[in-house]
Amino acid sequence: MDINKTIANTIDIEILALTKLKSQNFDVMSSATETILNCEGRLIVTGMGKSGLVGRKIAATMASTGTPAFFVHPGEAGHGDLGMIVKGDVVLAISNSGNSDEINVLLPVIKKLNLPLISISKNLSGRLPQEADVALTLGDFEEACPMGLAPTSSTTATMVLGDALAIALLEARGFKSEDFALSHPAGSLGKKLLTHVADLMKSDDEIPVVTGSTSIIEALFEITEKRLGMTVVVDNNKYGVLTDGDIRRLLTINQDMSQPIASVMKTAPITTSPDTKASEALNIMRQKKVNQLIVFDNDTLVGVLALRDLVQAGIN
Repeated sequence: MDINKTIANTIDIEILALTKLKSQNFDVMSSATETILNCEGRLIVTGMGKSGLVGRKIAATMASTGTPAFFVHPGEAGHGDLGMIVKGDVVLAISNSGNSDEINVLLPVIKKLNLPLISISKNLSGRLPQEADVALTLGDFEEACPMGLAPTSSTTATMVLGDALAIALLEARGFKSEDFALSHPAGSLGKKLLTHVADLMKSDDEIPVVTGSTSIIEALFEITEKRLGMTVVVDNNKYGVLTDGDIRRLLTINQDMSQPIASVMKTAPITTSPDTKASEALNIMRQKKVNQLIVFDNDTLVGVLALRDLVQAGIN
């Protein structure tokens, strides 16, 4: 057996299945999209066996891209889980043959509830597509399985069709990356888009701050106590900053540490605002090569943002 040839042949067969899927009636796909878009409830996805596994993925993709959706196992639905489906929902049922017994048992109830029914099947010959309000078909192609038994090309085509519907709905809803982040708050994208400087900055008594007349050595105590590696300096309504690195450099030139900090502070601190996205603040730090940003709300000092806090929050 030539394993490489088998692998290549499997891929070629499934590519052909997708090519045939693309040639299907786009008006029907548009009708399915409009039906889901006009849904006042949730999209209920159901399917048995491998179709059910693909259905779970379709439901998850829909839910994360702006279409409220969840998967209901057709076997469990017939034993009570149909109570999860209510008026206003739309049902998307998947059966390659269109004759899944577990789904067919549910059709009278779906009709009685007057729920729009969208089907995905290989062709229109089964009971499911014949009773569906919108019947999507995959087309006539062979499975990659040499025995034609294991769902392979059909499951690939079904998943791609589900993705196509999800993306069409996403664009129709004007779904943006910020919306995506709301359903993925624990992911890197969610953190990047939802976390702002105000969420991570040190504020109030946590801010290291001294006056311009404070001695360098006294400022060092403030830096050490607040543990941010710097202190803000307020001098005659002007702001400056001094870092522990600045102090170490002063020590190398034998600077008089009793001198007022105003004489050695940096007078143009790098600043940001509380509503700046944390990811943007991180970019500022990288560009300016600093480890802290002074946070102002209009002209009022409200916080200090440290690089370590961004790292600990998973902002990158």
